[in-house]
Amino acid sequence: EGQEWQRLRRLLAPLLLRPRAAQGYSAQVSAVVGDLLRRLRRQRDRHPRQLVPDVATEFYKFGLEGISSVLFASRLGCLEPEVPQDTAAFIQAINTMFLLTLLTMAMPKALHRLCPKPWQTFCEAWDLMFAFAKGHVDRRVAAVAKQGTAVWQQCLTDRLAQEKVPMKLIYGNVTELLLAGVDTISCTLSWSLYELAQHPGVQEALHQELVTALGTGCGPSGIDLGKVPLLRAVVKETLRLYPVIPANARVIPDRDIRVGDYLVPRQTLITLCHYAASRDSRHFPAPDAFRPEPTDPRAPSPFGVGKRSCVGRRLAELEVYQALAQILLRFEVRPEPGGARVRPMTRTLLVPEGAINLRFLDR
Repeated sequence: EGQEWQRLRRLLAPLLLRPRAAQGYSAQVSAVVGDLLRRLRRQRDRHPRQLVPDVATEFYKFGLEGISSVLFASRLGCLEPEVPQDTAAFIQAINTMFLLTLLTMAMPKALHRLCPKPWQTFCEAWDLMFAFAKGHVDRRVAAVAKQGTAVWQQCLTDRLAQEKVPMKLIYGNVTELLLAGVDTISCTLSWSLYELAQHPGVQEALHQELVTALGTGCGPSGIDLGKVPLLRAVVKETLRLYPVIPANARVIPDRDIRVGDYLVPRQTLITLCHYAASRDSRHFPAPDAFRPEPTDPRAPSPFGVGKRSCVGRRLAELEVYQALAQILLRFEVRPEPGGARVRPMTRTLLVPEGAINLRFLDR
């Protein structure tokens, strides 16, 4: 926080938040999307009903592979037939950390002595995540030291090192970017395809838009979002119904502020439940219905606004838009026959309560 946070933010913003900067990673993301498509086909072909079980798990791996290609200019093997053991352990550690976050926050400190296991497991998960990120950062730094300018500035880690950011801060920020990118991508893609499978008319309209804008067999290194307004609307509507972070909190430490008719004293914790706000019938008619409208001015801003908005927003959007576009160009996505309605649940983040199983039929 404070000056240290502002310095890092100033360094990261031009590398991630500017649209043109994010587009610089398009080729890397496109290659990862290609591997995702091949993995979805492999998983589908194993099932007699062309079903991909628990798509969130597949998109979890895609999210980690995508952010790693940007951070390290290397691949982790998440989308290969056999996932490397250390990568699988990192994914499990993220799951464990999010699962235990609310529990450990709610437990009184005195209770930790009587029931130490949750806190110990929580800390072990964080230790594993930091060790995983540190190992990949160190390997990247060693590769640059060995090969020099031949590989320099090919990834975000290189650029942070060039700015003389202390290694401790690089380790911390890389760890946060790794874990933040995984659930955001996985949940958004899973819920988007789940709703599109339930609404075939919207899916067909989006498919036609993509064919018109991109062609039938293209593998774009970038998407002109001005030509695919329905694609953007589908993602925004998905994030309205299923915000990855269902609630957030802020404190203004040094001054009182006035918001409308309310005076908020300094040091007051303000919590906003995005999930409830985005399903408020006063602002959204039929608030629980999936109705993507490209021109809807009330669409939420799930990544926040201002200087504390999500620093990985552009990269997350790039991954989601490219993956959705390529999936829908190649597959018709249908719900699992006889499958039960999947509802969201809070696990620090908003995740599917059960497995989302979808059929992927070749177009």
